[in-house]
Amino acid sequence: MEPETTQKVVESTPTESTPAELPVESVPEVAAEINQRKDTPTELPTELPAEPNPVVAAETEQSKTAETSPEAVVDKSQPETPLSKLFGELPKIIVDAEHGEMWGVKLEDATNVPTTIILQKFLRANNDDVAKAKAQLLEALQWRKKVDPLKLLTEVEHNKEKFGNLGYVTVYNATGTQKEIITWNIYGAVKDIKGTFDNVEEFIKWRTALMELSIKELDLASATEKIPDGGPDPYRMIQVHDYLNVSFLRMDPSVRAASKAAIQTFAMAYPELVKEKFFVNVPLAMGWVFAALKLFLSAETIKKFHPLSYGGSLAGEIPECGIQLPEVYGGKGVPLTEGGLVVKYGNAEEPQPESK
Repeated sequence: MEPETTQKVVESTPTESTPAELPVESVPEVAAEINQRKDTPTELPTELPAEPNPVVAAETEQSKTAETSPEAVVDKSQPETPLSKLFGELPKIIVDAEHGEMWGVKLEDATNVPTTIILQKFLRANNDDVAKAKAQLLEALQWRKKVDPLKLLTEVEHNKEKFGNLGYVTVYNATGTQKEIITWNIYGAVKDIKGTFDNVEEFIKWRTALMELSIKELDLASATEKIPDGGPDPYRMIQVHDYLNVSFLRMDPSVRAASKAAIQTFAMAYPELVKEKFFVNVPLAMGWVFAALKLFLSAETIKKFHPLSYGGSLAGEIPECGIQLPEVYGGKGVPLTEGGLVVKYGNAEEPQPESK
């Protein structure tokens, strides 16, 4: 129920300069060696090598020093950028967080494209403010170490009775792109309000697993192109929140608590992953949801949110793949229950019979 937020080169280490090599042998040592050899004349050469011109020698030494000095190694044509600065901070961030994985990607150096994409997203979420991006990245890594989202997706069985019909991920072919990923939150399927939202920690774990399922479909670890400077980010998804028949949510404190926790958590841990968010079948009484968004998200992020009064209007809002959406959303595709991906669910625990 939460809307999560949607959002260079590293200078080479200069090599240590080394002094120019001295001649292996000085003239007196040569003479001594010659005198010791029986098969060569014992006389010294009649002429010694000419003394080097002191001016030329000084210029040669300056040239060698210039070639090997740290200043010569640094490419002054490449100014420091927010991205290069954040990469410079990355090793310490990983050490401080005691965790180096983000969204299924092992964070590495600036030659690693998936790592670059992730740092670009944290910078975009903070308007290229390196200090703020660093702080958010550190907090997100610490959170991932504590929560272990990948385990929530692959190993943990979530409560099917509570969440089984609430979340889906669909993947569609899209015009001009490889695929369009949509995460669906179907809050009209809630059977028991308090049972679903009272345990905020359990709800956040389920919603985190659904988010990780969406990111898995993005497959950032296989990306080969960085986000273009100043250009659109191709590594994002669409999210749809369906509020059909949920006007009661506006007054329930458990829903408000779960929403607030989800908004705060996802704004911090998943920046710049959503390109558009649609709120469909929104009753007028749900205005508090959008008021809550403004407390935690930037104005730029809020622009990506689109409330729609009718679910059938959604297909027209996503022309790239709208025809493939389920019929209830204006398309001609199969229902979410048939074509949607889901997280791992387990059956609710059966009450044990009392022993006699």
